[in-house]
Amino acid sequence: MRPCWRGTLLYPASLVALFLSLQGLLGVAGVPSAQQASLAAVPSVAAMLISLPWRLRRTWGVDRPWQQLGVVRPVVKALHAFLRGLTSAAALLFGVVAVLLLSGYGLWQGQITTGDLANAIALMLLVGFAEELLFRGWLWGELELLTGRQRAIGIQAAVFALVHPWYQLPPAEAIPLLIGLVLLGLGLALQRRADNGVLWGSIGLHGGLVGGWFALQAGLITLPGTSPTWLLGGGGANPNPVSGLLGWAGLGGFILIRRRWWR
Repeated sequence: MRPCWRGTLLYPASLVALFLSLQGLLGVAGVPSAQQASLAAVPSVAAMLISLPWRLRRTWGVDRPWQQLGVVRPVVKALHAFLRGLTSAAALLFGVVAVLLLSGYGLWQGQITTGDLANAIALMLLVGFAEELLFRGWLWGELELLTGRQRAIGIQAAVFALVHPWYQLPPAEAIPLLIGLVLLGLGLALQRRADNGVLWGSIGLHGGLVGGWFALQAGLITLPGTSPTWLLGGGGANPNPVSGLLGWAGLGGFILIRRRWWR
């Protein structure tokens, strides 16, 4: 079976509409803006988990959707892939931190509260799982059915980048972030291919980068604010390394290492 473009566009649009509607309702109810996104994300992710198996059975013609998405695999293989992705994330972050400390643009503090550590772990698991399930699980598979194996890997990376709020930054910071997100999307896809379709490797890589960078900024390191945007990335007091030279170099090197899985 083969999906149609209309359904491929409408499915994620409906999930986004649900998320935005819930966020608006929470705002009307007086929930603080800082908590609206996280609270609205819970039922939105639940809706995705409920609807995805139905969509795969209906449009992909598969009997075991969670296996097809790379989620349900033997525990040992899933754990091995997750730890491999997590190790890659740690290596990429280590490179960023090492350059910052050696150049004097960062100071090591080595302190983090229990609450911030819990938030970092939650980000690692929730953001990593939800985004990888949607982009490297469902979207990538759907695009392969629509466009073929080679085109799909680039298209999914472009879509992954475009749906992030890069456009909220000034143009000089937005374009580098967009490029960095494309590189990240490619790297995550190659990670899944390297793991023979197991999704947990890209979950570990993605979640490790998000949660790890949060933990670093929460108190493990201090960024005086003097680091150039071209090096560490834009974002002001909360820079995103993906949009800087350090992130580009790390992700580019990662893609180069994983290049054998491009085809």
